Amino acid sequence: MSDVDLKPVTAKLSVSPQIGVEDLPVLKDAGFRAIICNRPDGEGPDQPTFDEIASAAQSLGLEARYLPIVAGKVSDEDAIDFGRTLDALPGPVLAYCRTGTRSITLWSLSQADRLSVADILATTQAAGYDMGGVVRRIANGGRTPTDRADVSYDVVIVGAGAAGIAVASSLKSRKPDLDVAIVDPADIHYYQPGWTMVGGGIFDAKDTVRTMGSLIPKGVAWIKAAVAAFEPKDNAVILDGCRVIKYGRLIVCPGLKLDWNKIEGLVDTLGKNGVTSNYRYDLAPYTWQLVQGMTKGRAVFTQPPMPIKCAGAPQKALYLSGDHWFRRGVLKDIDIQFMNAGGVLFGVKDYLPALEEYIRKYSATVNFFHNLVAIDGPSRKAWFAVSKPDTAVEKVEVEFDMIHVVPPQTAPDFIRVSPLADAAGWIDVDQATLRHKTYDNIWSLGDAMNAPNAKTAAAARIQAPIVAENVVADIAGKAPVAQYNGYGSCPLTVERGKIVLAEFGYGGTMLPSFPKAVIDGTKPSRLAWLLKEKILPPVYWQGMLKGREWMAKPTPLRTSAK
Repeated sequence: MSDVDLKPVTAKLSVSPQIGVEDLPVLKDAGFRAIICNRPDGEGPDQPTFDEIASAAQSLGLEARYLPIVAGKVSDEDAIDFGRTLDALPGPVLAYCRTGTRSITLWSLSQADRLSVADILATTQAAGYDMGGVVRRIANGGRTPTDRADVSYDVVIVGAGAAGIAVASSLKSRKPDLDVAIVDPADIHYYQPGWTMVGGGIFDAKDTVRTMGSLIPKGVAWIKAAVAAFEPKDNAVILDGCRVIKYGRLIVCPGLKLDWNKIEGLVDTLGKNGVTSNYRYDLAPYTWQLVQGMTKGRAVFTQPPMPIKCAGAPQKALYLSGDHWFRRGVLKDIDIQFMNAGGVLFGVKDYLPALEEYIRKYSATVNFFHNLVAIDGPSRKAWFAVSKPDTAVEKVEVEFDMIHVVPPQTAPDFIRVSPLADAAGWIDVDQATLRHKTYDNIWSLGDAMNAPNAKTAAAARIQAPIVAENVVADIAGKAPVAQYNGYGSCPLTVERGKIVLAEFGYGGTMLPSFPKAVIDGTKPSRLAWLLKEKILPPVYWQGMLKGREWMAKPTPLRTSAK
């Protein structure tokens, strides 16, 4: 067999974690006749789309069905649909999602009126899944009870990205006896700041990857599951599969959702037809492939409405591409168009002179208020909604030979519908202490909270010790002791070998880490490039994620801070 982790459930159904196109011939040879995908497109940075899977499956004579379920959001109606689909398909059938949990949950709920809860529990346990929470939901009339927990911890951290692992390490370094758990279903952890460099031909994609298990701090439990819901009044988190975790304190840092599907036609053409993005692990190498192969034509770079992670990344791709074409002597034959949904090139004015100089160097045309809404890869055409102030919205068509797309970004679905969210869907925190405004035993950091700072890994590096200090103080019965000043950093790769090192806090206040004589962040610098290329990756892997707070010591809370 292949590397597919098949879990037989019944004679007709098996479930598995995410499969790839390369697995389909093996599944065909194993006798499978149909596939059900329960994972929405765009959920992970290394995930093939359903269309890719379906096309390959159909070429092998396999039937394929798409029943996408947001992690932790399995409804009774979804289960009914799954049961009907399973009944209608020829067997054996493979259903898959990220880990297989959604698929086995759908099956369990679909059998509620066919099998006893004891039979459901025994069948799913034999397949390697604990559906005790689902059985309780069935017995409780469709709602997961939170009066008792499957497990409890002093501190539960939702999300094992840069923010989650860093804050776990910072907590354990301060209070080693603290009982901490991290909840995250992903097997792989990515150094996402490196993907711009992959797209520019500087880093190898494989060097931006580690297994999640190798990074979870020693003494911290890893719960490999997705969150379905928060019940903060009961100090409970409900997981995929309806399991319940209780907590003393909760830290929420799940990152952002990249909404690829919000742009019509995009998912169908990503990774082909000249359509790429450095915001996906498997596509960043394609960016570099396109850049190397281009000698003439039009290259389009897009930027969606804010907020997005690393607001400078859309133009970083432009600069590194333009620099390559400049060095090869083909820039004169390439029309670079930057389509920016906003009205400024960069939000902090001190850095604009240097950036505008590079826009001129690469003869790039900047089009403000242009938001990508649709794309047709095979015809090499894209459509933008143009929303200039005091002007009616118009739709314009732009042809391209290459297009680098940055998708719209939101808080994850399970955050936006939760009691933790503000009206706009972001986790509602005090911007100084990062404590939730309503629930005193909940904190947030990273990209999903609503403090008005840049959403960067550098911001999370500073936030993690602050949250750790304040959580430990709260456990000791004290008031918050540390505050966040909104620090974020955006190393703008304006050419190979030079960077404009933008560092700023709330309100665009300049917050440089180095004396101006060492690195003047407003000017392109070779030393800043060295920092990005050689120093920051080990700082990330060996410092930030290990709880070594290099240049990140918490600032004491001013008594006047709210």
